Amino acid sequence: MGKYVYWAVVVALAGFLFGFDTIVISGADQQLQALWGTSDVFHGFVVMAAALWGTVIGAIFGGIPTLKLGRKDTLIAIGVLFFISALGSALVSDPYVFALFRFIGGLGVGASTIAAPAYISEVSPAHSRGRLVALYQLSIVVGILGAFLSNYLLRGMGEDSWRWMLGVEAVPALAYSLGILGVPRSPRWLALKGRLEEARKVLAAIDPQAKVEELVEAVTPKKGLDSILAKAYRGPFLLAFFIALFNQLSGINAFLYYSPRIFGAAGLGEESAFLSSVGVGGVNVLFTVVGMALVDRLGRKQLMYMGSVGYILSLGAGAVCFFLEVSGLAVPIFLFVFIASHAIGQGTVIWVFIAEIFPTHLRASGQAFGSSVHWVLAAFIPSMIPMLFSNIGPGMVFAFFAVMMVGQMVWVHFYMPETKGKSLEDLGSTL
Repeated sequence: MGKYVYWAVVVALAGFLFGFDTIVISGADQQLQALWGTSDVFHGFVVMAAALWGTVIGAIFGGIPTLKLGRKDTLIAIGVLFFISALGSALVSDPYVFALFRFIGGLGVGASTIAAPAYISEVSPAHSRGRLVALYQLSIVVGILGAFLSNYLLRGMGEDSWRWMLGVEAVPALAYSLGILGVPRSPRWLALKGRLEEARKVLAAIDPQAKVEELVEAVTPKKGLDSILAKAYRGPFLLAFFIALFNQLSGINAFLYYSPRIFGAAGLGEESAFLSSVGVGGVNVLFTVVGMALVDRLGRKQLMYMGSVGYILSLGAGAVCFFLEVSGLAVPIFLFVFIASHAIGQGTVIWVFIAEIFPTHLRASGQAFGSSVHWVLAAFIPSMIPMLFSNIGPGMVFAFFAVMMVGQMVWVHFYMPETKGKSLEDLGSTL
């Protein structure tokens, strides 16, 4: 096993913090609303979505330190942000200060979606790049499962159980920051900065036959082509936009954040709702592993086809269940199918794909753009769920997302290229 596999695994653990931090709030959702007596609108847009608004800012501006300071230093800072957020949000007693600390954690989430996939893609050989970058997604879903399980185990800690749920994240956050100290800097970032001897040493551990001079030629921007807004990069720009757009129009973040509430609306009791949420996390992990096994075999496009079909069937069936007021296990089963479809499709593909389609000198800004689209929608859509469930009902929400996934399948068929097995340099020059 090459050293680059170890580096990829360590860096990918940023995804664990991403997943845990994003979903842990679901266990505190209704407890916090009752504690502070807030309206659905305030609770959705401030208390629940504070981290998501931080994620938007982290995604928009995270490309700057990723490019200027480097992928490694940015990843260390991300771990520190998660640590501060976990401790702060667990100790406060005011909804506004709580939202501030959750916002800080969101900055870490947004920046991690840029720095971690960019780093892993740049230290991975072409033949295994899909699997290695998908480690980041695997870590995300393990973090999600960890948050659901932790919430279930800590739910009986009394009126302050939400503090334990949120504060426990400080331990892995600190461990991650220390772990990143042991990985080298990206060879492509080093080449971009003219640090060729350092780049050569790291590159030798990845591919002894590779020449650093080829990296220098590939990462050097040509005149007028130093922005993702340049006409020459319209293709990857639109590809990043649409894959991120459809990711959130599936409803994935909305359903993950509010899964106990959704299961409650389907007629499950509180304990059953929390246990079903743990099941959601388990299905997510299992099918992400399946997606990782297939992403470099079948390719990115085939997985997106598979996920689209699963989305449409599961969301449509879930909508019917709510319209007909079917209670019991039907909704959890269809939601499990939905999660499996996401994990094997969009979940596995999105961060791999965005990390591949931009040339090295624009990878950080390209990642920032794609992540920004993703997180703006991820902040806006879940924020509306309490209000939408109250006003139009879960059935209409499920039906809307199902129709959007028909649109995704059309986009995949006509516009999405296949990127498996191609070097980053080849992709950067052809898309």
